[in-house]
Amino acid sequence: MNDLIYALATPVGGAIAVVRLSGTGAKKLLYTVFTGRGAPREMAYGRIVNEAGEPLDQAMAAFFPAPRSYTGEDMAELYLHGGQTTVRRVLALLGRHARGARPGEFTERAFLNGKLDLAQAEAVMDLINAGAERSANSALAQLTGRLSERIAAVEAQLLDALSGLEAAIDYPEELEDDVTSALPGVLAAAEAELAALIGAGLSGRVLREGARVALIGRPNAGKSSLLNALAGAERAIVTQFAGTTRDVLEEAVSMDGIPVTLFDTAGIRAADDPVERIGVERARRAAERADLLLLCFDAAAPLSEEDEALLAETAGRSRLAVCCKGDLPALWEAEALSPYGIEALAVSAETGEGLAALRRAIAARIAPAAESALVTNARHIEALQRAAASVSDAEKSAGGTEPELVATDLREALAALGQITGREASADLIERIFSKFCVGK
Repeated sequence: MNDLIYALATPVGGAIAVVRLSGTGAKKLLYTVFTGRGAPREMAYGRIVNEAGEPLDQAMAAFFPAPRSYTGEDMAELYLHGGQTTVRRVLALLGRHARGARPGEFTERAFLNGKLDLAQAEAVMDLINAGAERSANSALAQLTGRLSERIAAVEAQLLDALSGLEAAIDYPEELEDDVTSALPGVLAAAEAELAALIGAGLSGRVLREGARVALIGRPNAGKSSLLNALAGAERAIVTQFAGTTRDVLEEAVSMDGIPVTLFDTAGIRAADDPVERIGVERARRAAERADLLLLCFDAAAPLSEEDEALLAETAGRSRLAVCCKGDLPALWEAEALSPYGIEALAVSAETGEGLAALRRAIAARIAPAAESALVTNARHIEALQRAAASVSDAEKSAGGTEPELVATDLREALAALGQITGREASADLIERIFSKFCVGK
């Protein structure tokens, strides 16, 4: 898989464009199209020229000999001016000598050449796609191998136990008591570590995938004004007339370093207007899909039957109450909602009072308190759950007289963990993962 590939690694239109080469012949092609010369891994200045020696651009370039490169192969990078015409001409020149890389092929080669395991490779794309600070921190922790280290520690425990069991199976007359006596403790420790990773992962997925937060309430409760205040931009139309919002409006924001999509919805009430009824139905569907509900109330007006119905309807859901219009004289305080078992915060979208506290409360509800989570990928969580189930089965079998059953469970647990790091990953799985990457990564 070391044929020569090339790709643009940066968006077109920036000040600088980065073009990558990897594979057999990378050095030869670099110094065919680039006039500068430099030591390996050092930047050189020169011109990019075509086959006729005509200059296409002034550029910088560096050569990275194998194996000390990102892919583990000979690599080169060209740093040229980012204008569309320049980039197009340079890519056309390289395309006459090399193959255009598939999406994710550079990182796939890094994985296949042992520079990264599969969990680290997936973290590359997560870091690129991170839409908030804590998402980036989590992806970076995975990229640096912290998750892989935790997985490797569990694998070592299970491999030690498995090797002892296999010896007992092959030579039962030489079975030592310490093999069986130590097994329950080893399995319990492994199961506890897997449970901890799974628990963190179920809450940590939001750092990778983001959370859906729906603003719901009766008409003119202040939902659209609150959306605009949280987004820091005039995204929703705001008027003094009830029923202005007819459709669901989405806005992506970062909430205390966590990616969040806010959904502003139509006011929920019994409506005669058929268009408004459609809006109310869409609001209810948005609420059903949300990870967190922000129940918006007009604190400058008495609590209505519609407000009380909404509180009853959403009981049992993850929710926060927002007492809006805090800049106006309040007819009731947030404490009035305490009988409903809901945390309530007073906010003014007009003055910004209470917004910081609301952002912190939202973040606390939708993400773990830690700065980052090591497990955020649904594929990893599912593999960890399969491994934990196999370890649990091994614990149940450990007290019996058939070590073969325990050994089988341990092999299944190790296979599941190997799906995370790539040790046991199939070619189809690897292809599916890297096909989701950008070209040039």
